Amino acid sequence: MRKKAELPVKDCLQCGRPFAWRKKWARDWVQVKYCSERCRRTARGGLVAP
Repeated sequence: MRKKAELPVKDCLQCGRPFAWRKKWARDWVQVKYCSERCRRTARGGLVAP
């Protein structure tokens, strides 16, 4: 088991915030670009509810 500080980190392409690896992204970590569903929708030109 790894410590949280040892997990890989990326910067979100939309908001620029750093986000850490999650177990659900284990298979496709290389392809993950956004920290959240909201950032992904905004980047694709979708509307975000307040």
